[in-house]
Amino acid sequence: MADQDQAEIRLIVARLRQEHEDYDAAINAMIQTGCDMLRIQRMKKKKLALKDKITKLEDQIIPDIIA
Repeated sequence: MADQDQAEIRLIVARLRQEHEDYDAAINAMIQTGCDMLRIQRMKKKKLALKDKITKLEDQIIPDIIA
């Protein structure tokens, strides 16, 4: 993979990580204020989807090493 492609993926991963942290903060705030559990579950699902996307992108950067 070209260095430029890796740099672009790393930039996307950094943005997604920040968004993941934002979801975490929002979920914690919703829990503290006693928000509807259905809304909290939806936020957690979105947060998990972001984590999966981050993992897939990181797998593209880091090559598989067969031991």
